Amino acid sequence: MTNLGDGVAVLAWSWTASLLTRDPLLIALTAVALRMPWVLFSLPAGIVADRMDRRVLIVRMDVLRALAFAAVAAALWSAMPLAPPPRDGVSAPWAYAALLVAAAVVGMAEVFRDNAAQTMLPSLVPDARLESANGRLWSVEMIGNSLAGPPLGALLVAASLPLPFAFNVGAYALAAVIVGGMAPAAPPARKANDWRAELAEGIAFLRGSPLLMLLAWVTGLWNLLFQMLSIALVLHVQDNLRLPSSVYGLVLGAGAVGGIAGALAGERVVRAIGPARAAQWSLLATAPACAAVALSPDAWRLGLTLAFFEAAGMVWNTVAVTGRQRIVPNGLLGRVNSAYRLLALGMMPVVLLLSGLVVRALEVVVARETALTAPFWIAAAGVALLTVASWRRLGDALSRPLLPATQTQAEPAP
Repeated sequence: MTNLGDGVAVLAWSWTASLLTRDPLLIALTAVALRMPWVLFSLPAGIVADRMDRRVLIVRMDVLRALAFAAVAAALWSAMPLAPPPRDGVSAPWAYAALLVAAAVVGMAEVFRDNAAQTMLPSLVPDARLESANGRLWSVEMIGNSLAGPPLGALLVAASLPLPFAFNVGAYALAAVIVGGMAPAAPPARKANDWRAELAEGIAFLRGSPLLMLLAWVTGLWNLLFQMLSIALVLHVQDNLRLPSSVYGLVLGAGAVGGIAGALAGERVVRAIGPARAAQWSLLATAPACAAVALSPDAWRLGLTLAFFEAAGMVWNTVAVTGRQRIVPNGLLGRVNSAYRLLALGMMPVVLLLSGLVVRALEVVVARETALTAPFWIAAAGVALLTVASWRRLGDALSRPLLPATQTQAEPAP
């Protein structure tokens, strides 16, 4: 349910912003508001996830997200009908402000919720089934986030702009009810110590693992470049390809099909060629995919490109996330996970702003159509450099067996 809501929101956030303003920087600010909480709350989220019942934390964050979506739906409803979006500034300042505030609240809740969910998984399934369990969860995530959610979001936007946000109120509320009915899966009982000492313990474990540090940095740089591409995509689709919201939703849905295939095949790929080759080749595949986004002349070829990109990303996740869950002890997993995700996701707000600034700066010297494709070419060049720089280190680090957490470090004392 939450992934379906996320998928509806993927389209609703950016498309709504584009109906309030045509300024690429102001549109990018919506994505910045969603991602800035990864910088501010990643480390506190890890401490909280290791102190309390992770199931309860998930429920509370889903309720908070439902309330935030209700607020932005009400704000948009009061602003209807919208005036035509200006090239500079916004047509409805209060609605735009509500959109940014709600995005920040949803992003903050997502930080706590997703860290708790990923941290809870190893307590629910045997160690040998982690690849399979992660693959199935990612398949569900891709179905909701990119296959079913965006087309549904496009239909809801076309019917009424506040409607996708109102839909998400129900989706997250229902998710909270479902998760609230699960059996508790709390971490081992721990006494709440000084938060600084707890945080230092998690960071020390991450810094002491060369493999986790390598995966965190590569994932972080990769995410930066992908976000640069994704924030530019909505204006490229509207202004260059002249596609309506319904077709844009289908394009994102095509990407999801590739992601589902990659998630379901990830375990087999890793077992067939090993985690080292799986990580190397999935990274290598994304550089030409970024360039192909800029070169795709129509919706179906753009959809195929995104499908290829998403498939490669899911194979990478199979290696990176499962390795982290397997190596880190349960009592430390929340804090290590949060520090890892801060490195992997914390820089995204910067690159989202950079994407908007690049387009705005290039519009002065080249046609807008050309400026809108610049982030795709920058992402392609960046991923190519990242692949070259990390190829050998990934091969060396992932060729060694990954020991289960119980063999790498004892659980911290209560």
